[in-house]
Amino acid sequence: MTAAAALRLREALGNFVTGVTVITTRHDDELHGLTANSFSSVSLDPPLVLFSLSRNADCFAAFESSDHFAVNVLRSDQEALSNRFATKDIDKWSDVAWRPGEGGCPLLDGSIATFECRIANRHEGGDHVIHVGKVVRFAHDGDGAAPLAFFRGRYAGVAT
Repeated sequence: MTAAAALRLREALGNFVTGVTVITTRHDDELHGLTANSFSSVSLDPPLVLFSLSRNADCFAAFESSDHFAVNVLRSDQEALSNRFATKDIDKWSDVAWRPGEGGCPLLDGSIATFECRIANRHEGGDHVIHVGKVVRFAHDGDGAAPLAFFRGRYAGVAT
């Protein structure tokens, strides 16, 4: 695919509104996390979810080596947290409130929902690897807060 065609495809895909998550893991006693909108449910029975991770991600090796990951679904007032975990070469964990979940994976305080997962499968997906996780524990706040959404390359509001 040409660079121009890839850009047009990216723009077309940007028309699909997604939620914003921070996916976390712990590997060799180090915390890792990244902002992702590639999160999706797969199955209720068994409870499976997935996210895809670029092979070029700084934390790729950590996620490939870990047996667990956590999905933190962000609320509309957590843009700064999303931006922090989308930025390379910074201390992403400085002043971030979290608690350990399954496998020691960080669960971010204030998330609208969390899913603690054990790796069920990994699949090749072009320049990404698709991580499928079995949900072993989950929580949601239930207060009706609006989620953080992403649309056409920008954060977007969602009516609740």
